[in-house]
Amino acid sequence: MLGGTVLNRNGYFNNAATTFPKPESVYSFMDSYYRQSGTNIGRGATNSGNKLLNETRNLIMEMFHCPNKKVVFVPSATEAINIILQGLMWADNFNVYMSPFEHNAVTRVIHYIQTIYKLNIHELAVDKKTFKYDLEKIKYQFSENKPNVVIISHASNVCGIIAPIEEICDMSKQYNSINVVDMCQTAGLIDIDLSSNIYDFNIFAGHKTMYGPFGVAGFICNGEVQLKPLIYGGAGIDSANITVPETIPERFEVGSSNIVAIAGLNASLRWIKDIGIKNIIKKEKENHSRMISLLRKFDNINIVGESTSNEHIGVVSCIFDGYSSDNIGLILNDHNVEVRTGLHCSPTAHKFLNTFPEGTVRFSVSYFNTDEEFEVLEEALNYIEENS
Repeated sequence: MLGGTVLNRNGYFNNAATTFPKPESVYSFMDSYYRQSGTNIGRGATNSGNKLLNETRNLIMEMFHCPNKKVVFVPSATEAINIILQGLMWADNFNVYMSPFEHNAVTRVIHYIQTIYKLNIHELAVDKKTFKYDLEKIKYQFSENKPNVVIISHASNVCGIIAPIEEICDMSKQYNSINVVDMCQTAGLIDIDLSSNIYDFNIFAGHKTMYGPFGVAGFICNGEVQLKPLIYGGAGIDSANITVPETIPERFEVGSSNIVAIAGLNASLRWIKDIGIKNIIKKEKENHSRMISLLRKFDNINIVGESTSNEHIGVVSCIFDGYSSDNIGLILNDHNVEVRTGLHCSPTAHKFLNTFPEGTVRFSVSYFNTDEEFEVLEEALNYIEENS
């Protein structure tokens, strides 16, 4: 509801921003849990909140096959990225490698750290024509300038290209690099084993491909890399000590946890487990292929970053002949189709794709997209072509 009016989402293709709808079990469990057991974690006689929290951690470790790792919950992936990057022990002349597809949640933090330390920023080699990560060139880059920190988006939120994180992190770990992987667009969608210590930090967002609510995100870590706390305060344990706990996750989970959001994530993780990640990615790939086929029907639409040599998630960026992305967004909105337009908080990706500063129209699908939604979208695209 918005101002007493039901939002009309006949064609929702903005799932890279947040998946919608959520599984019905997410809505129902959030409501029932908050009504019946919505107490603060670690701050009362009841232990229902602690049980829910621990179960949710275990579900994440099970999903990523990493019982040897630690799971930290925070309100947003942006906060998780800040905890990690601002918490590292930086020094002048560190070599920092990033993909050309990083989100502002990463690049702005690195920019801030550059005001304190002299960092050498390197862009991981990606072919400008095929958009494929060039592993041989990356291997050479690492040998020439040994990596101290490597940051990679597992999948681009602009064009959907999936990065070969295992290969890159394996190469960089040979130089004892700290490896940080942003999995906000892939966690819960791509089945990956994070048990290896080539991964130091893997960041997830509950409200995207995990099909949970806003207000819960976090990171998975091995606990070997020491981080300075970003926020200080109560953690529900060791209250007599003036310093924050040394233990993980308590060191980073200060303040009251968003128990209702954690309940929603718990329900979505159980839904993913029941449906199966392989079935979810299969359905998303089907919807992605359907989207590509539909967009190719229109001569006035140009797909950006498309490549047959890469694996993609269900994200497609386009340019419409004769219109800005914002104008197309307004027209689609008038036809009850929701997309995202502009730079998608990833200006470096658009510079790489030569779509800066205008940006693109981004269509992103999910497991739940329906025939009706695609029909509504096709009608809207026909209207744009006929009136161009």
